Amino acid sequence: MSRRCRGLGLAGSVLLAAGGLLAGAAPVHHGVPARGLGHLHRPEAVGLILVYAGVTVLVVAWSRLGAALRESGDPPSLRELYLTLAAWAGPLLLAPPLFSRDAYSYLAQGAMTVSRIDAYRSGPAALGGPLLANIPAVWQHTPTPYGPIFLTVAAAVAAATSSHLLLGILGMRLLALLGLAVMVATLPRLATASGVRPVSAVWLAGLNPLVLLHLVAGAHNDALMLAFLTTGLAAAVRRRPVVAAVLVTLGALVKAPAALGLLAVAALWAGSVTGPRPLARALAGTGGIAAATTVAVSAATGLGYGWLGALDTPASPGSWSVTEVLGRASRLLLRAWAGGLAAEAAPAWRWAGMTAAVALCALLWWYRDRLGVVFALGLMLTAVVVLGPSIRPWYLLWGLVPIAVSGPDRAAGRWLRLACVALAFSVPPSGFAPTGARLALAALGAFAAGIGLWGAGRVRGRVLTFPAGGPAPGPEPEYSA
Repeated sequence: MSRRCRGLGLAGSVLLAAGGLLAGAAPVHHGVPARGLGHLHRPEAVGLILVYAGVTVLVVAWSRLGAALRESGDPPSLRELYLTLAAWAGPLLLAPPLFSRDAYSYLAQGAMTVSRIDAYRSGPAALGGPLLANIPAVWQHTPTPYGPIFLTVAAAVAAATSSHLLLGILGMRLLALLGLAVMVATLPRLATASGVRPVSAVWLAGLNPLVLLHLVAGAHNDALMLAFLTTGLAAAVRRRPVVAAVLVTLGALVKAPAALGLLAVAALWAGSVTGPRPLARALAGTGGIAAATTVAVSAATGLGYGWLGALDTPASPGSWSVTEVLGRASRLLLRAWAGGLAAEAAPAWRWAGMTAAVALCALLWWYRDRLGVVFALGLMLTAVVVLGPSIRPWYLLWGLVPIAVSGPDRAAGRWLRLACVALAFSVPPSGFAPTGARLALAALGAFAAGIGLWGAGRVRGRVLTFPAGGPAPGPEPEYSA
């Protein structure tokens, strides 16, 4: 079964890569800045059909592999899962960016750092050049919210490739792949510490379609953040709190949400602290190490603390987060009944969402011992994503990874699996908002792939379906730490 799933997922990745050449976020070497989608051309139409056929095949392969872990008396080994991940990721390595144009922004921010342009004060428009034509207009004047660790490695990629478009994007993708490899390598240890089967964690958090579509094909820097976060948590469960606090802080200096992991480090540290008030002492120690690491990194990189002020970088005006949708709906209603308040609707809902996220995180922290520290962290990160002002499909991985290693068969894990399947189809390969014609072509590609898989299943004597997926709940075998 695992070999069949590997071959099926490989076919899906090949379709994705082929479709991406026609309909993905391919680089523009000349012309006006990227603003959106224009007229639908025949090559793009073919590409859209191929991309969504590939996504469908990949999702089915992932679901069938999860069913094999649940049903088989001889489930795939970790080595087989790693080989499967390599096979599924391979065709995407040389494809253009898919589902997002963020990789061009990353490269531009790295080039700005090399040119000593403050990316915390200016957007990529200050850099100019061919990179600018590949960045959506809405982000061209927006400062980066990413920390100094990420700007430093992005600058290294930009310098090594001389900001060459194709080589630079390949460099950003290889950086994301390095982060993914480190993350996947740490999953078994974290799963073992929580009494979860390592193969369950690697299936859910490593071979997840969102990982392939957005961390590999999209080359997002979330892979680097998650690498630091998971290695930090692995150090924490091995009773190495200082190393753990440093690593998690480095993750937060890539993307700020990783800072929540410091609470998990402190909670795990408190279990080994002797004397009065162990949690207070662990929190103080973790906070001190995080502060010292931040000061050291800011000084070593020479980038200072501008990233703190850039954390309020505005969300995309078309964001479909819960608070942004409620803000837009409220604004429309207030325009009709109380026009003077309409402009305050969106900010009010953003603040309400952030307040609710903080309150929910505090509640989860209170019940951390009952939930499990790592599982509580996963729920906190999920709450931040759901209630935050901006949501992207790959943001779901922030909370999914800790949940995968601590409770993949609990209710949150099951709901997140369903969300991953739905979100795999939610973003066009160009990274821009879809039009009606493109949505129709996407549906056609998914339908064609579904019919093909159904026919192949009939030929083999059974129908391929979309199972709930994942290992069955129940008692887990014991593992030594």
